[in-house]
Amino acid sequence: MKTVFTKCAAVAGGMLASGMLVLGTGAAPAGAAGLPGVTFYTGANATGSAIKADLDKVGACQELTVPVRSFRSISERSVEVYFNAGCRPGAPGTNGDLTYVVGTLGTSNFPYAAVSYRVLAN
Repeated sequence: MKTVFTKCAAVAGGMLASGMLVLGTGAAPAGAAGLPGVTFYTGANATGSAIKADLDKVGACQELTVPVRSFRSISERSVEVYFNAGCRPGAPGTNGDLTYVVGTLGTSNFPYAAVSYRVLAN
């Protein structure tokens, strides 16, 4: 019975140590450098050229250098995407209320080519 107790104590000690490592990692502040961020892609399904969103410019309208069709996001901030220049809502070439919000975790294709975006304060 003593052997079983020793093995259980060793396993419990190992679990406690690994749990402390996880807690230690979770306690560290999550800064912009700690997460990959939001990346836009010129092709569907995260293909083509990649363009990183500048998440430090909160609230400012940012123009994309080329139209993008998809994204991947692992970020501390959400991004509102527009299909018209100047962060103007609406389908391409029209006025309206159409925008696309990229959340903090996800990947998807846009319904139209996106040309501008604004980082939300969350």
